[in-house]
Amino acid sequence: MTTRKLELFALPNLPLVRPGDDLAAIIGSGLDAAGTGLEDGDVLIVAQKIVSKAEGRYVELATVTPSEKAKELAEATDKDARLVELILQESTDVVRYCPGVLIVAHRSGIVLANAGIDASNVDQTDDGERVLLLPLDAEASCRRLRQELGQQFGANISVIVNDSVGRAWRNGTVGLAIGADGVPALADLRGELDLFGRPLMVSQEGIADELASAASLLQGQGAEGQPVVLARGLNITGDANDATALLRPAEQDLFR
Repeated sequence: MTTRKLELFALPNLPLVRPGDDLAAIIGSGLDAAGTGLEDGDVLIVAQKIVSKAEGRYVELATVTPSEKAKELAEATDKDARLVELILQESTDVVRYCPGVLIVAHRSGIVLANAGIDASNVDQTDDGERVLLLPLDAEASCRRLRQELGQQFGANISVIVNDSVGRAWRNGTVGLAIGADGVPALADLRGELDLFGRPLMVSQEGIADELASAASLLQGQGAEGQPVVLARGLNITGDANDATALLRPAEQDLFR
């Protein structure tokens, strides 16, 4: 049996990303500086934060006027009412809340805290606090990066945009795919046989989430400054689907 191997490379010395930057060009230059190109089957995992920054997804809290609902939730959660207003604008449903915690269903369907909005690793202006929202359409961001980088390097690659999220019943954040293109984000293994010839009945593998989490170990959560990770050697097979395949329908969510 051939030993399977997966290699992960964090691209070093990428510049700070600013609104309007050509993210594909920045990543391409980073690959060149690292002495590697892109090969067929490679997967690039890109941190949400630099995608949002390139897309200019900043909001100055001073420009936000909170609604009455936002004020009520802010009091219940001990959060800035202006931030809560942004969270509500980016969400379709408030799932759970308590002091210090506000869990919502983001308009993309992802259930997470604060609609993914935060101020960590966000450069601030002199005249007030600003926060960063999730990409307007993470799936479209993946498609764009995959097309531009694939053309640049002449390779059939996949792209995942990941973010750090908490989990029910578990402490600690892990990387999660909020967008994916070119990869089977969710692989349906039902009907395949196990070691003893027994058919799998319910097994579905969240490949994009697994890659997003592995890359997060190299990207880090603080001042590491390595937001792009290249995964090579997995040789993923199967039909591609995007990260929306990973979303459990609300009617099947026993914990919503």
